[in-house]
Amino acid sequence: MPPLIAGWQWPMRPFRQIHIHRSYLRPFSNTINLRIANSSHSIQGIQLRDYQEECIQSVLNSLEHGHKRLGISLATGAGKTVIFTQLIDRIKPSSNESNQTLILAHRRELVEQAARHCTAAYPHKTVEIEMGPMHASGSADITIASIYSIISGDRIDKFDPNRFKLILVDEAHHIVAPGYLKTLEHFGLDQKKADSPLLIGVSATLSRFDGLRLGAAIDEIVYHKDYVDMIGEKWLSDVVFTTVESTADISRVKSGINGDFQPGELSKVVNTKQINEVTVRSWLARAAGRKSTLVFCVDLAHVAGLTQAFKQHGIDARYVTGNTPKVERSERVDAFRGGEFPVLLNCGVFTEGTDIPNIDCVVLARPTRSRNLLVQMIGRGMRLHPDKTDCHIIDMVSSLAAGIVTTPTLFGLDPSELVEEATVNDMRDLKKVIPEPSGTKEEPENVQISNVNFVDYESVFDLIADTSGEKHIRSISQHAWVQVGPNKYVLSGPHGTYIRLEKNDPADGDAVPWAAHEVRALPTGVSKSPYATPKRLLTATTLADAVHGADKYASEKYPHLLISRRHGWRNGPPTDGQLKLLNALRGQEDKLEPTDITKGKAADMITKLRHGARGQFAKLEAQRRRKDRQSLAREQEEAKQLREVVSIGPLST
Repeated sequence: MPPLIAGWQWPMRPFRQIHIHRSYLRPFSNTINLRIANSSHSIQGIQLRDYQEECIQSVLNSLEHGHKRLGISLATGAGKTVIFTQLIDRIKPSSNESNQTLILAHRRELVEQAARHCTAAYPHKTVEIEMGPMHASGSADITIASIYSIISGDRIDKFDPNRFKLILVDEAHHIVAPGYLKTLEHFGLDQKKADSPLLIGVSATLSRFDGLRLGAAIDEIVYHKDYVDMIGEKWLSDVVFTTVESTADISRVKSGINGDFQPGELSKVVNTKQINEVTVRSWLARAAGRKSTLVFCVDLAHVAGLTQAFKQHGIDARYVTGNTPKVERSERVDAFRGGEFPVLLNCGVFTEGTDIPNIDCVVLARPTRSRNLLVQMIGRGMRLHPDKTDCHIIDMVSSLAAGIVTTPTLFGLDPSELVEEATVNDMRDLKKVIPEPSGTKEEPENVQISNVNFVDYESVFDLIADTSGEKHIRSISQHAWVQVGPNKYVLSGPHGTYIRLEKNDPADGDAVPWAAHEVRALPTGVSKSPYATPKRLLTATTLADAVHGADKYASEKYPHLLISRRHGWRNGPPTDGQLKLLNALRGQEDKLEPTDITKGKAADMITKLRHGARGQFAKLEAQRRRKDRQSLAREQEEAKQLREVVSIGPLST
């Protein structure tokens, strides 16, 4: 067989060549050597960390119970490739014929990384690659494939599903993308089947920002280890966080098809001389002593602008983008890895599949609505390295009205919370302090609380007229969501059908905070209940993820004119029926006129009425009366105690 292919070289010796088969129908003339460290130890010689062995055992136990499509959630830097290679040997074939393994990834770096580990771990197994001009034979012990290549043309046909015992998917939060689903269908993994190979997907962020459900490909997550746990156990580097208000107004930046900001529009807002100057000065003030800073930008223009801003301050800053030639990109990354210059900027290159452990500072210069992207960016600096004690994350926080996620949101804090060189423990402690419920007897020391706003409603009408609850969700969505209760929202569809989005109660055993259900209205006479049993659409870890998922479903199932809050009819006058219903809640001297309210506003208020506003107002009234009684009792007790104190001075009459 001819040697592997172009572009693969690692400066390690001694080295040996991996050979692969090239399809005779697709000859390729270029050849190159793949240099890897020669491995004399067997797979059994690798010393696993405790949690890595625990993870493997969780997988094996689940397989014993008949599960076949499993997910593993591991923080960046946890060594998922090590677990991959261990599972290849630890999972036994179901028959003598099915002994092959396929590893799927969506980036060249991930394919190359997996090939290195597998070849070092299994020197006596054949390892082949299916990627670009590299064509595997389909019969190797281990095949590492680029998802884009394996689904190209008829390349997947040479892989006989009956010969495979295991399919491994790296960065498995992509697993429900069309290319992956097509591949899984080829191997009989589009649904549970007794004779299909085993499927194991690994990711640091096992959730989807675009609303697609991972349950279409993975049946259960069998192990979870997040970065907070691993930092506490010293498997990852300590991290300190600083958030900086950049003053960038991104409230008018539109969303892309994946729910995050459109890069072109976002770049125009954040790539200005003023914002770039704030970013550089923030780094100079807080991280100038850091040796290796990685900066995440929006697009090529932002990379160029921010790089220039660093250089104007005398900082040796260089950049890497998707357009950087491969050889130049490799040389620049190696120089950064070797500490030859302090700042490396990028856009969309280092969010996944990057191993540069010396990174001791990460600057988040690009706002995002995606928790996954935020975690991926932060994770670049969490690997252990002997020359660093921690990694400093500097988050350039922009307009909060646009529904961004920031580093504080990862700890359950408000996205507007500004922190100064806060450690993970500091963030946890802040989470404990900030949401103290009312009625506590004393405040923690050294905590200042200000600008606390209370909202009182004099009537049901005042309650349903209040739109403050919709402000946040409508910064995330273009649809006419209405808040009908604490952490509960409704999007009305056709003929009385609606989607309900609400936060789960942990006491009910729900591990995932948010859930969306569709409640379909039934024709009259079909059932005693006017509605069918609610159908669960999705669960999500954040409100933003839940909204994007529900929006995706609604946009495919419901007429746009009904759910869009920007449709023209909403600005028209209310109907007579709307006015009659709303005026029934108002006094004779305070009736609404057609010019007082729009049709859209009236529709939102009626939605609140239909979903419990009267009951909510009664509950608020009961709470108010209870607080009044408690306040009166406290005043009486304080007066009694005051009377018992003897003091010099005039007595009160």
